[in-house]
Amino acid sequence: MCVNSLVALLQFTTILPLGQQRDFEAFARRSWLYPLAGYVIGGMAAIGTLLVGPPLLAAAIAIGLVFLLSGCNHLDGLMDLGDGLMAHGSREKRVAALTDRQTGTGALAMAVVVTLVSFSSLATVPCMACALLIAEVGAKFSMAFLSTFGSPFREGIHSFIQSRSRPYFPLLAAILCLPLVFLPVSRVALGTAALTMVLCPWVLLAISRRLFGGVNGDIVGASNEITRACVLAVLCLG
Repeated sequence: MCVNSLVALLQFTTILPLGQQRDFEAFARRSWLYPLAGYVIGGMAAIGTLLVGPPLLAAAIAIGLVFLLSGCNHLDGLMDLGDGLMAHGSREKRVAALTDRQTGTGALAMAVVVTLVSFSSLATVPCMACALLIAEVGAKFSMAFLSTFGSPFREGIHSFIQSRSRPYFPLLAAILCLPLVFLPVSRVALGTAALTMVLCPWVLLAISRRLFGGVNGDIVGASNEITRACVLAVLCLG
């Protein structure tokens, strides 16, 4: 059953060819497995940084691989959130902007800024492969966090996952992040990254409750992109 859950997770978060479609509920009941997808995506993208010498080019290729492996699904959520944040008026108007299929200036601005932060931070960290792995696992932890505590404002994939989550799922997800301590990164940097991967979804949860009345799949996906960028930024600054 855990194998089915893991395969269903990777089929949901990546474009990897993993054979027959698995039962999505197998993952929904174990959404604390999210960080494992971070190891897969971050690990595969990190290989790109090891094969390319110039740091700017390596960072660009790594970010591109992350987008490619994830099918840009979470980037799409980030752009939808950008439109929702830039909408004026009532909560209903913000939700409408968040959930429609059109791409506005808020979406483009959000995507550009977050991607630039990720790229510039990754290009300047001491260990690019390590930072990418930490950031991607942390980004997936944020998704596990919101999948547990993000009360949905509408029916959809997020509400399906959230209804099957349990309050202790983020703790299990955090345990899956512990192998990161074996990377050649300072304990201070790891501690700051850990704090960031908790604060980002928590702040986004507070904003989403205020502006949209809850969380949907777009916001969970946006948390992945925002948390990755913020973790890379603190690793760069640290």
